[in-house]
This record gives sequence, structure tokens and C-alpha cells, in this order.
Amino acid sequence: MDRKAFLKKGLMGTGIFAASAALGNVVRNDIDELRELDILGFNHIPNTKSKIMSNTVLHKADTRGHANHGWLDSHHSFSFAHYYNPERMHFGVLRVLNDDTVAPGMGFGTHPHDNMEIISIPLEGGLEHKDSMGNTAVIRHGDVQVMSAGTGIRHSEYNRNKDQQVKFLQIWVFPNKRNVQPRYDQITLNLDDRHNKFQQILSPNPDDEGVWIHQDAWFHLGKLDKGLALDYTVKKPGNGVYAFILEGDVTIDGQALNRRDGFGVWDTDKISVTADSDAEVLLMEVPMNVS
Repeated sequence: MDRKAFLKKGLMGTGIFAASAALGNVVRNDIDELRELDILGFNHIPNTKSKIMSNTVLHKADTRGHANHGWLDSHHSFSFAHYYNPERMHFGVLRVLNDDTVAPGMGFGTHPHDNMEIISIPLEGGLEHKDSMGNTAVIRHGDVQVMSAGTGIRHSEYNRNKDQQVKFLQIWVFPNKRNVQPRYDQITLNLDDRHNKFQQILSPNPDDEGVWIHQDAWFHLGKLDKGLALDYTVKKPGNGVYAFILEGDVTIDGQALNRRDGFGVWDTDKISVTADSDAEVLLMEVPMNVS
């Protein structure tokens, strides 16, 4: 895929979500919602450090969008809220990757979503979830939470701890089915199952390991000892893989990466990951075509 085609895919992604917002069932929320199509002329922040090659894209940690609201400190790997970069709209159907820190006793008030698969991965502390389906739960490190927004859902997320911040990844994926019945799920994973191997945490199959979503996507987490080399084989032809380095230093297909860097690869059937230090890596395999 060439640069022009990559950017075209990004702009297509904006239109898909904005079409839903235009129906009036998405309330504007400058922190937690994608903005409508008028973002094409709003807060345009070119990112000259983005590296788009023939079949890879590199997002260094210090080139991400950043918003500090006091109670929420958020880094955006892709355009989100007031951060807009036309070269960083999404990676295939992966639309949002936010690295969030929530202050003690604070959180996101009740707000709506529709037609999006929303995944939360806690890294530190406990985050309380409440939604319009009647679910109330707390997710902690080792858990994975998924919400299929479908026809529409309202929810809130709070850090109920008075003396500890919460850190978590907020990930949005375009679904392959629209207007499904909303649903919520969370699981607790065995952390030992990701030591020196890739632990599957998400798939399209309800009967497979991890949570499931309405999309041909697979997510894996690996906690790797220094010097370990692993291959990851793409599960569906045509999918790409976006790697997010949670901790440490790794090399993927010859590209050196550091903490919180992102690296996307497509038009391949395998990637090679080498831990240059003790490291933790999230691999997100997703379809590259947004339809």
C-alpha cells in the first residue's frame, strides 16, 4: 500500500463515524468522543515525525497527541477529540488507541457510544464501569473489558480510589456489523500465560480465548525476557498488525522501538519480535480495509 492509499483509508474512517454522529445519537464530548466532520478544518497539527513507508508506519511515543485535563492525562496514537492529524486517522479498522491516566476520585461521566467495539485494558489501579444495560463492574490489571456499542449505549468510568491513579488503554475498533444489540463483557487473564509468549486476549470467536468483538481482529499481549525472539503469524490474509510497546525496548522486523512507540505493518504474513530488554508488547491484528 502506498502513502496515498494509506491516507485515503484514514479519511474514509473519519466519514464512517461522522455519518453516525450526524444522525443525532452521538452527543458531543470534547474528551471522550470523536469529533464530527468539521475536524477536517479544525486544529490541524501536522506530525512531521510520522514515518510512513511502503508497508509500515512508525509512531514514536513523543509524537502522539496529548491532552492534560487535570483529572485526565491522555496520549492519543490516532486523531481524537482536539488532536487531529490527517496522517494518523487510524490503522485499518483500529480507530482509537488512547493511553489514559485518571486521577484519584475522578472519571468519565455518563456518555453515549454507538456502532463501535470498545476495549479497555487496565495497566494500574481499578476502574469502575457502569452502563445503561445495568452492568456495574471494576476492572484491574490482568482484566480485559469489551463493549459492543451497537445501536447505542451509555456508560461511565470512574477511579473510585482516593489515593491511587488509574492507568489504562482505551481502544476503539470499527465493527463489521452495524446496529447490533449492545453487550458488555470482561474477563480476568492469567498473567503467567503471556510470559515469553503471546497470550491471546481478543478474537472474533466467542468460543476462543479472551473476549470477542464484531470484527476479524485478534489481540495478543506478550511479556518478554531480554534476548527472546518470537514470530507472530497473521491469522487472516490481508490483515495488518499494529504493535504498541507497553514497556521496554524491542525490535520488530528490523525497526527499533521503545516504550509507548507504535508500529504498524501490513502486506505481510508474519512479523518477528525481538526483546532488546525485558519488555511488554501489545499486538493488534486488524483488517486493513474499512468497509
